[in-house]
This record gives sequence, C-alpha cells and structure tokens, in this order.
Amino acid sequence: MDDNDDRDDIPAADAERRDEAGRSSSDRPIFQALLTPYRSLGRRGFTVMMSFFCLVSLVTGVLFLVNGAWPVVGFFGLDVLIVWWAFSASYRSAKAHEEVMVTRTDCAIRKTSPKGIVREAHHNPFFARFSVARHEEIGITRMSVDSKNVSTEIGSFLNPDDKHSFAEAFQDALARAKRG
Repeated sequence: MDDNDDRDDIPAADAERRDEAGRSSSDRPIFQALLTPYRSLGRRGFTVMMSFFCLVSLVTGVLFLVNGAWPVVGFFGLDVLIVWWAFSASYRSAKAHEEVMVTRTDCAIRKTSPKGIVREAHHNPFFARFSVARHEEIGITRMSVDSKNVSTEIGSFLNPDDKHSFAEAFQDALARAKRG
C-alpha cells in the first residue's frame, strides 16, 4: 500500500486540493515576481574600471610630481576614492528587492531594503486596485497597489521598460485572481 491509497478514503467533496508544497488551490500563486534594481556594471567590470582609473591617476600623478606640482597628487587619490565610494554606494543600494505574489486570496508585497529591513503589505485581490502613473515621454513613473486607505508602491527602482512589462503582467494577474 503506498501513500496515495490513504487519500482515497477521504471523500472528494471534503478534501481540499493541495499542491506539493501543501498549499490549497486558492493559495497557489497566480503570479510571482522578484524585482531587483538594475546595475549596468557588474563586479568584474567595476574591478577593471577601477584598475584602469587607478593606473591613469597614478601615471598622471607621477607626471605632476616629476614637474614639481606635488600637491596635485593628493587630488588624484581623492578622485579615485570618491569614484570608488560612489560605486560602492550604488552596489549597496542594489541589495534592495521586492517580492510580489498574487493568489486568489492575497496580494502580498514584501520589500527588503539594502540594510535588510523587511516590510510586508497584504491586499485582498478582489478590492485591490493597481494604479499606474504615466508620463508622455518617460512612460510609467509610479506603480502602486491601493485598497481602502492603504497604498503600496511597487518597483520604484525599475527602468521604464521593466516597469511596463511588470505592469502588464501584474494587471493580468489581478484580473485572473478576481475572475477566480
């Protein structure tokens, strides 16, 4: 007798359908997305760029030093430090992400800040309204899920193309959740 034989004893009307993770059919995700900020320069590219920038600053600084303008060397070092700091801050902010999930009974938005602080918002998909603000030239400027007195902004860090594709998919998911 295998494990499936035990389930046959339960009448179909009384048994709630569950998937492999143990979720009921009403709790299965209709839509799931992980939104992350885009960074055009990866870690390897950053290392190559900073190495090149350091080399140029070093060579230029040595030329100034040889010509007697020794105070300029410190400014070249300061430039390297400022560029490194700016990119480091950008990579730290890229640790932020948002997880969006729509089921028949819940629209869950989980935001994680770059510092690891997690905030969650839950909306009933039947009463939730997806708001999209658009600009003629830029495209989508703001997206939010609104219900009752609560508004949760989504994907503020996405580029315009990603905002557009996410908005279409999310709007479709909310409509499917409402249809049942």
